[in-house]
Amino acid sequence: MGSNLEPVPITSQKHDPAWKHVQMFKNGDKVQLKCIYCLKMFKGGGIHRIKEHLACQKGNASTCSRVPHDVRLHMQQSLDGVVVKKRRKQRIEEEIMSVNPLTTVVNSLPNNNNRVVDVNQGLQAIGVEHNSSLVVNPGEGMSRNMERRKKMRATKNPAAVYANSEGVIAVEKNGLFPKKMDNHIYMAIGRFLYDIGAPFDAVNSVYFQEMVDAIASRGVGFERPWHHELRGWILKNSVEEVKNDIDRCKMTWGRTGCSILVDQWTTETGKILISFLAYCPEGLVFLRSLDATEISTSADFLYDLIKQVVEEVGAGQVVQVITSGEEQYGIAGRRLTDTFPTLYLSPSAAHCIDLILEDFGNLEWISAVIEQARSVTRFVYNYSAILNMVKRYTLGNDIVDPSFSHFATNFTTLKRMVDLKHNLQALVTSQEWADSPYSKQTAGLEMLDCLSNQTFWSSCDMIVCLTAPLLKVMRIASSEMRPAMGYVYAGMYRAKEAIKKALGKREEYMVYWNIIHHRWERLWHHPLHAAGFYLNPKFFYSIQGDIHGQIVSGMFDCIERLVPDTRIQDKIIKEINLYKSASGDFGRKMAVRARDNLLPCKWPIAHSPR
Repeated sequence: MGSNLEPVPITSQKHDPAWKHVQMFKNGDKVQLKCIYCLKMFKGGGIHRIKEHLACQKGNASTCSRVPHDVRLHMQQSLDGVVVKKRRKQRIEEEIMSVNPLTTVVNSLPNNNNRVVDVNQGLQAIGVEHNSSLVVNPGEGMSRNMERRKKMRATKNPAAVYANSEGVIAVEKNGLFPKKMDNHIYMAIGRFLYDIGAPFDAVNSVYFQEMVDAIASRGVGFERPWHHELRGWILKNSVEEVKNDIDRCKMTWGRTGCSILVDQWTTETGKILISFLAYCPEGLVFLRSLDATEISTSADFLYDLIKQVVEEVGAGQVVQVITSGEEQYGIAGRRLTDTFPTLYLSPSAAHCIDLILEDFGNLEWISAVIEQARSVTRFVYNYSAILNMVKRYTLGNDIVDPSFSHFATNFTTLKRMVDLKHNLQALVTSQEWADSPYSKQTAGLEMLDCLSNQTFWSSCDMIVCLTAPLLKVMRIASSEMRPAMGYVYAGMYRAKEAIKKALGKREEYMVYWNIIHHRWERLWHHPLHAAGFYLNPKFFYSIQGDIHGQIVSGMFDCIERLVPDTRIQDKIIKEINLYKSASGDFGRKMAVRARDNLLPCKWPIAHSPR
């Protein structure tokens, strides 16, 4: 790579999925992209060319020889979606530009009195959004039509529908309006979801867009499935798909092991529910759930319950049982590790970080800032008129950013408000806000004072500096995209260093370090996290000097506990020595390049016998 290339951060505005698999560099005024897998540099063609490269589609770009299989499939699906959208747009354009159907409709009219109604029907037949006032009589002439067309452009009317001098209805090619034309589709989807009482976040399902794309690819004439089909072969096939996914995950447990997740929560009605899930690199599998409302969730009860689940999965396939940090789970876990010496009990890293954020939020000065921000969000979301005004000024962005938990949401929302600071200030200083009756209310005046107060914003900036690193570790810990074990240890270390750098003075940053140490102590010295750090090439080879003895000790503890066979232990130690000195295959150029790009579970050492 030339020394004149400067790395450029990829912003959150880059929504195409291919941006996650490239690095961006600037060479003078030109931007160049580099594939993170084969390291090929692209000097032009944009992100679409990169996507073709990753999808291994020949044509505009060479194919990537090192792209992971799942990434290649994802890129292929994305390209297929682009093709479907282009074909759909082309089909709509052809239908709109086709005058003959409209001419037939107009010429078939018995008299002028019925003209408006029948032309409206003709427009509806090809899916054109319209207004009956756009349909004119032939006698109005071309000058009248030109005036109407100018008026349509001036008002940004998306549908430039007009009648020519012969009375034929026509649609301007420049009047294509994909957003407006989609409105009737959105309305149809909305009416269906409202009718069945589905929650609004149903559209966030991973299967929703898949369903929409499948229907769109079929085109006009698609017939919906009937009730007996949904309860018949479609349901049967769906059940088979789920079973196959579960079987695929279970087949890998013997090689990679799995983690048992114990999740307990209380519903709004006061019910206590406990769920058990098994996690491995292939995915998450639901095992069972239990309503424990009428049962004492004592340590003895939890021990018996978790023991049953471990035996069902197979004790030799369970690496760890992950629970919350409550005392009864700790007691049950210690008994469990006595019964099954080859597994670990691990507190939930995400839950620990959530408790750290709760402790941060309880600090007096942070609590005061959160309450100020909450007064703004309460006022905005209590009135639809204010919310609509805010969204216009923030370009459609919400100021509340829901996160992993209530405490995390407080800090992600503060981060969102900091990002939208200038937009929010532009709102409360605008004439539109001054003319609004809401601005005269007490809450409106408080919102103006808050968003105009530099002390408030300075405090928000400091809180974001303190919590953003922790939120990043929380996202890693709760991610389903990659195993977190090899990243959490280093992530928390970096979070502490970021807090130290932001505050500088020891007496200031130790306030927050002490909170972290109090909650994180059990995880900080956990052998699995130490081993995950040691066996992550990205971190291991970046350390100058010797690895801390506690980390090495934790890694050896994992080998002894997870692999009782001493012969296999000896084989692993030999591989560890090769790994440590970067000898053999670990010293190959492609292995060195893969240190930053390949997940720890994909390295050869990860495939050693358990």
